[in-house]
Amino acid sequence: MSAVRASAAAEETAPGYRPGRTLPLRVEALRQWRRRRTLVMGGVLAALPFIMIIAFAVGGADDGRGGTDGRVSFIDTATASGANFAATCLFVSAGFLLVVPVALFCGDTVASEAGWSSLRYLLASPVPRARLLWNKLVVALGFSLAAIVLLPVVALAAGTAAYSWGPLKLPAGGALPAADTVARLALAVAFVFVSQLVTAGLAFWLSTRTDAPLGAVGGAVGLTIVGNVLDAVTALGSWREFLPAHWQFAWVDALQPQLEWGGMAKGAVVSASYAVVLFALAFRGFARKDIVS
Repeated sequence: MSAVRASAAAEETAPGYRPGRTLPLRVEALRQWRRRRTLVMGGVLAALPFIMIIAFAVGGADDGRGGTDGRVSFIDTATASGANFAATCLFVSAGFLLVVPVALFCGDTVASEAGWSSLRYLLASPVPRARLLWNKLVVALGFSLAAIVLLPVVALAAGTAAYSWGPLKLPAGGALPAADTVARLALAVAFVFVSQLVTAGLAFWLSTRTDAPLGAVGGAVGLTIVGNVLDAVTALGSWREFLPAHWQFAWVDALQPQLEWGGMAKGAVVSASYAVVLFALAFRGFARKDIVS
């Protein structure tokens, strides 16, 4: 009887089949790279710094004295140097614009396969469910990171060409030496990516629950906006510290004369905690899901 079972098990696996070689990361990355939405999103992010340069040229240079309340922000120091311009682009986009590519890449990856009725054929290849989901998640996070890095890199290059290279003038006063600005900006970008893991986890989980890519992407963006609204409700007091949105601008601490880690550390822990739970829910739900599309 045991011999019969062993023979039947052997027949169930095709000769030469290796689960670890199915759907390589390179293949999945190329598939996602050739998608029109990838190219469009990359073009939009790369174009934003040039649009802002034109806007500053049309509007005229700021006098650096700030708004009517006398407060100086990154907007007021945007044309001081290329580093200032890169920090300004990161400041105006971190709250919402950079949420969109993360939600798009993580929310569209699985739901689009289901919408095209190709998901069941991938699993019939056969690609193990855990491997399929893991490879799609890695590629989605890779493209999300590339999108977040692309904007400040283009802004730094374009800003340096337009406003020259120099120290990073701080809104609160003082300046960072030009030699330290690239490392500090890199740290700020790294924190922005970590803070966006919540959006990535939410979009990816929704992508495994629906066949409509727009539903997953829109749901992640919508709930992120809800988080921003709740963070603005000061009546919540210290409860706001459990909201990822409360720490989304903690990266500004990386651009201070004395580097501050407290806010970024708390924000990273909150964001990573939510993300781990959401990713676990995605894998758990997908492993038990009846794939019919």
